[in-house]
Amino acid sequence: MENTRNRILQALLRRPRSTINNLAKAVGINPISVRHHLANLQMEGLVQAEEERHGVGRPRLVYSLTEEGMERFPTRYLRLTTRLLAQMKESMPEPMVTKLFSQVAEDLAAEYLEQLEDLNIEERLEVLKELLASEGFTVEWEKTKEGYWIHEITCPYYQIGQSHPEICTLDQTLISKMLAVPASKVQCILEGGPYCTYVVRPK
Repeated sequence: MENTRNRILQALLRRPRSTINNLAKAVGINPISVRHHLANLQMEGLVQAEEERHGVGRPRLVYSLTEEGMERFPTRYLRLTTRLLAQMKESMPEPMVTKLFSQVAEDLAAEYLEQLEDLNIEERLEVLKELLASEGFTVEWEKTKEGYWIHEITCPYYQIGQSHPEICTLDQTLISKMLAVPASKVQCILEGGPYCTYVVRPK
């Protein structure tokens, strides 16, 4: 069954906006089985459906990979990103590169500031946790005597960060802006820690 699911995903990678009948022909199974697999893939967030008009009559459903579905396939995005960052660092002063990463984080945080206005620190932490999860992080936080500790269990920037540690500025700035409190890094996976941890101390 897993092999059939993968073949459906591969068919959608080669030919986005396919109908169930298109996929049935491409994969070599009946349309009813394709519909069943697509329903499961949609629940997992790997496939999305969209109505498409084709002349008179009711619109038909066409299927495509979601962004998460696309990420199931090897790409050269990592190599390209690493090369772009290397070129940027050669062309720009170091403070400007750091400022650029900070500005990206500030712009992202600005989209949420209005809904954060009336929230306390722990409610803000939950919003931050969801936002970072949507960016590919796995985050947990805990309250201690020293303040709130934020652990990034997984980080989507890990591989890039090995060559360009400046990228850590992005999530550190985002945490500070979302919580309206400076975030201090106390351990980093790039320096041998089990994961990255930040601490914030509410005023």
